[in-house]
Parts: sequence; C-alpha cells; structure tokens
Amino acid sequence: MNWLLLGQIFLINLLYITLNTIRVILTMRGYRKAAPLLAIIEVTIYTLGLSLVIEYLSNPIYLVAYALGFGVGIYTGMMIEDRLALGYSVVYIITDSVDHTLADSLRKLGYGVTIQTGYGRDGERLVLTVLTPRSTEIRLFRAIEEISPTAFYYSFEAKYIQGGFWTKNISPQEIAEAPLPEEIMAEEEDFMSKEEYQEENDLKESSNQDNSE
Repeated sequence: MNWLLLGQIFLINLLYITLNTIRVILTMRGYRKAAPLLAIIEVTIYTLGLSLVIEYLSNPIYLVAYALGFGVGIYTGMMIEDRLALGYSVVYIITDSVDHTLADSLRKLGYGVTIQTGYGRDGERLVLTVLTPRSTEIRLFRAIEEISPTAFYYSFEAKYIQGGFWTKNISPQEIAEAPLPEEIMAEEEDFMSKEEYQEENDLKESSNQDNSE
C-alpha cells in the first residue's frame, strides 16, 4: 500500500468537497461573483485529482480514503462557512406582554427593530422584527435572553435586502461596539408600556426639532 498516494487521495477529495460545499452555500445565498470563481478552482482540482485517483478506487483501502475525504470535506466546508458568517438573518421575537423595553434596549444596542401587535392565547403580544448580520446573531440571541428571558424568538436567512434603516446606518462594527445588555438594562425601568414608549419618542423628536431650529 502506497501511503503517499493514500494521503493524496484523501487530501484531494477533502479540498474538492470543501470548496464544493462552500460554493453551493454561496450560490444559494446569491453571491454571484464569488460562487463562479470558486467553481473554477473547484473543477480544476477535481479534474487534476480525478486522473490520479480513479484507477486506484477498486482497492478498498483507497476507496475508504476517498470516502473519508468526502465526508470530512463536507464538514470542513460547513465549518468554514459558519466562521465566515456571511449574509444577514431576520429574527422574529414574540414578547409575552406589550412591554416595549426589549425593543428600546435592542435599538440602543445598535439593532433596527420593527414592532407589530399580535394576539396570543393569553392576550396581546408584541412581535419584533430584527435584521442582523450573521456575525452578530449570537450576540443578539444572548441580549434577548438577558433582557427578556421569556421571549420566544426564531430566525431565518435574508437572501436580499434593499433600502431601509440597515443599508444606510448600521454596520456589524457598530453593533460590536454598542453597550452590553446589562449596561442597557441598568438604565431601563422595569416596564415600559406602549403609551410610555410613544411619549418618550415624542419628547425625543420634539427635542431634536428644537435643536435643529
């Protein structure tokens, strides 16, 4: 058994499948420039490697190395993409009351929050929609759990975004530099009703208008 050839079969398939996994993910997420470039590199490795390994795959040992490289390549590609954390996620948060404290706190942390009213089995709820870079998604989840432990939330990927608050004002760096949730909570009252929240915003807008004049 040729150990050098065995290693080459494993590494070639590992590299090929890693690039293939990343390229498929990029394609699904709409990266129209990066995905084709990665595909060129991927098919080059595949073509060069195929001529090397195809004649040895009848040997069970080499076949195992090929299959192992395939499996590890998929895992490696997923890990790399997860580390890159490309794109954005939309997070829906459903509170267990009409308390606006969570929405106001998330805004202070740098997130854009849209509020809707919903009705659950036990009464009125607030439904918050938050758009976040995937690189700061975990930070957002931790903030939600710390500020409002009883809130229900779920997320999904946003493939395309256009206009609005995020594309004009917010960057992942600004979110990373925002205060910590506990620092925000130290400034908040225990409960902020819809009326109190609206009154506070009206006062802020009035103050901003006075300053501009």
